[in-house]
Amino acid sequence: MVDLSRKNPFSLLLLIAAGLIFCFPNTLLATQTGLQIEIEKQRQRLSASDPEERREALMRLGSMRRAEASRAATAGLSDASPMVRAVAAKAILSMAPDESVSALTPLISDKDEFVRREAAYALGLTRSHNATQPLTNLLNDKEDGVRAAAAVGLGDIRDENAVVALSNILSQTSGKREKNVFVLRAAARSLGQIKSKAGVPALIAALSDEKLVEDIRREAASALGAIGDPSAVPALRAASSSPDPYLAQAAFKSLRKINP
Repeated sequence: MVDLSRKNPFSLLLLIAAGLIFCFPNTLLATQTGLQIEIEKQRQRLSASDPEERREALMRLGSMRRAEASRAATAGLSDASPMVRAVAAKAILSMAPDESVSALTPLISDKDEFVRREAAYALGLTRSHNATQPLTNLLNDKEDGVRAAAAVGLGDIRDENAVVALSNILSQTSGKREKNVFVLRAAARSLGQIKSKAGVPALIAALSDEKLVEDIRREAASALGAIGDPSAVPALRAASSSPDPYLAQAAFKSLRKINP
């Protein structure tokens, strides 16, 4: 047998490379086949009689972070169990954003509060502007947790088209006044995430309203700093001398952002 490596030092490398070329497609195929087998296995578990097993299957599909696994998980969106439907809302997020929005939108009308809430959070995580209107609709939901989740989701998306609806929650100009503290805080924070100057008047009004709890006013102060509009300076200066040290600190930090 001829030792090619002695005659040509590159021969051995060429042989190794050739072997890799032939082996790599087989390895890739095996990996793909293994993934498909696992997806099919979890898909079959979605037909199990035990809702806990169906929930675990959806969690497994979601953890794969692959579009094909998320498409298999869409079957869980119509499951009889609210718990399973709620888990499915997060499991499908590896699909394209707009594809996820289309699959999730029917859940905003779900009869179960928990499902609507989880659907709202999931819609926000798509970061798709196509989810803005469904989430805006949920701001009128009868349940506090759903409205809060919708407000949080709109902040995640950062679509300026949501500013009016979020501002209305804070300004309390609508017929039904929002009373839930978390919803109000979420609206203020989301306006700061969107960073549109159109949200500044509502935030200034919330910051200056001494009838509001300090948590909401602090969130409004921080949001104004994130937006950075100089028109907020007078209100922030007034709040920086608040007897509440946390509000004063939030206002001072925002003033430094606007005018270092």
